[in-house]
Amino acid sequence: MTAYPSDPRVGDVRERLKAALVASAAPTERAAAKLESQNKLYVRDRIALLIDEGTFVEDGRYANALAPGLPADGVVTGRGLVDGRPVIVIANDPTVKAGSWGARTVEKIVRATEMALREELPVFWFVDSAGARITDQVEMFPGRRGAGKIFHNQVALSGKVPQICCLFGPSAAGGAYIPSFTDLVIMVDGNASMYLGSPRMAEMVVGEKVTLEEMGGARMHCTVSGVGDVLVSDDTEAIELARLYFSYLPQNWRSPLPEYAPEAPHEALTAAAIPERESQPFDIHDVIDGLIDDDSFFEVKELFAPEIVVGFGRMAGHTVGIVANNSMAKGGVLFSDSADKATRFIHTCDAYSIPLIYLADVPGFMIGSEVERGGIIRHGAKMVSAVSSATVPQFCVIVRKAYGAGLYAMGGPGFAPDATIALPTARIAVMGPEAAVNAVYANKIAEVEAAEGVEARDALVARLRAEYEEDVDLERLGADLVLDQIIEPEQLREEILRRLAHACGRDRHFADKRRSIPPV
Repeated sequence: MTAYPSDPRVGDVRERLKAALVASAAPTERAAAKLESQNKLYVRDRIALLIDEGTFVEDGRYANALAPGLPADGVVTGRGLVDGRPVIVIANDPTVKAGSWGARTVEKIVRATEMALREELPVFWFVDSAGARITDQVEMFPGRRGAGKIFHNQVALSGKVPQICCLFGPSAAGGAYIPSFTDLVIMVDGNASMYLGSPRMAEMVVGEKVTLEEMGGARMHCTVSGVGDVLVSDDTEAIELARLYFSYLPQNWRSPLPEYAPEAPHEALTAAAIPERESQPFDIHDVIDGLIDDDSFFEVKELFAPEIVVGFGRMAGHTVGIVANNSMAKGGVLFSDSADKATRFIHTCDAYSIPLIYLADVPGFMIGSEVERGGIIRHGAKMVSAVSSATVPQFCVIVRKAYGAGLYAMGGPGFAPDATIALPTARIAVMGPEAAVNAVYANKIAEVEAAEGVEARDALVARLRAEYEEDVDLERLGADLVLDQIIEPEQLREEILRRLAHACGRDRHFADKRRSIPPV
């Protein structure tokens, strides 16, 4: 082979590129020690846990290579396979100026989201960032390809492809919106945080003294605000759950749902799992576990508004969405938070063509001045709106009580479900017998008690309740075609599976218009 003379300029370029490559390949000794002290993984180790081995292709690795101390400009972007499915990855590097954003950081993220839009690819967001670099604000903040473009593209991606966020550290100021635009936010307890203004800023501006954990810590967001969906103990668990969550979802809105080998429930559902007295609380998870394939329930927002349970499961290997009232928490009554929680989950299922199963055991929406001032009517209306506009197959199962607007919020007969199925323990009414009798006959009851005594009052109340219960008798509701089927719990799984098979060709059209105006 001919030996050509070397060019010192090329050699210089090679040396500089090699140095830039090495700088972005691993953290410095000091940065590695800090990561270890925080129980954090290096950004490339995080990506390696997510992506199938040998499939990751990185873009923009030499971003800002001319600036010292800014390898890859603090963010790793690229594409790879997760369980053989192509995805985009956007991952902050907290060892580079605390994962802060510069102009090229933003450009890399914008390009990655544009690629996701162009090819309709799912996006995994690995967030660990202190926010924008003030020194770069003119270049990265206000322009057409500034940070706002990231949020714009996230909104365009919403419902088109899955967006899954693992929040390993801070997500500060405007950057806090990145997790909020994704489908799922997994937060690492003790490390992850989200806030628009830091505790120091809050003290300076509004005079509030508060800790970071109180202001925007992972546990607060997963239990109080509801911004976080899943609370985990470390980075590895977060990534494992991100992969698991992805396994329930399609590649994009056009793609079919993934299918897995069918499995029987861990323990078959029986009548013994459901107390016949509606006042007896019980854990609705027992019903869910008796319907879905063994160990297949992925619960979302488990620690937030636990009076309603939402999550994905598999039935005969196919993904389904579950929305269920849980009488073990606040009697299963719907509050503003529970309505918001259910609304978002219903929208997610509808976006990705995931059938919905409602398990109703609901006394209705909460009443009182506190919840009225908190806007429970508009929050409840959002849930009812979500149920109404969802075009995926929907099945309403009346497990026990379904009173008042609670019936509507749980996909009752008036909302065009594919079927309304009742168990023998079911009751449907405007309100429960006790409340109804007291509301309608309060004056008469008081008169009888005053005139004839307590025994006469109790006899009257018992007679009125019996009349009320006869009026809403389950057999009558079946005879009047309010219900499509009344079956025992032991038959419920097979009944739903048969109906799911028939509903696969359901028309997905809802209404001809630009869009709904949400009740907010």
